[in-house]
Amino acid sequence: MKLTSSAFIQGEKIPSIYTCDGDNVNPPLEITGVPHEAKSLVLIMDDPDVPKNLRKDGMWDHWVVFNIPPDTHTIAEASEPPGVAGIGTNGEAGYFGPCPPDREHRYFFKLFALDTLLDLPEKSAKAEVENAMSGHVLFHAELMGRYERI
Repeated sequence: MKLTSSAFIQGEKIPSIYTCDGDNVNPPLEITGVPHEAKSLVLIMDDPDVPKNLRKDGMWDHWVVFNIPPDTHTIAEASEPPGVAGIGTNGEAGYFGPCPPDREHRYFFKLFALDTLLDLPEKSAKAEVENAMSGHVLFHAELMGRYERI
């Protein structure tokens, strides 16, 4: 399984249009190689480089979507994928782009293929989604981009 974007390549800079300095819309994403036995997909975007004074766990959750149909191959720019929206660290559902307060940060787009649908309500937090996913992950793909405010 693979997760890519036409907006940036693995490890490179995320264009500012997809950040708080731009239009704050999600980049386009392409999904390939989802296993046939998958019943749903989960998409999580997070930032592990958050200063400890902002988050004790050093993680900022930017986007959480679960129960995405496994036949989803693209997530268009500035759109939410079909599925159930979870909430990010800011307490809101939906995409919230990179907005590092101090230096360059890494942003991980993580895609999981599951053997089940998650029995969780809308606006579940990432920790709840990850807990429900435990033991159900068939495959996982990741795309990392970087961003630093100027």
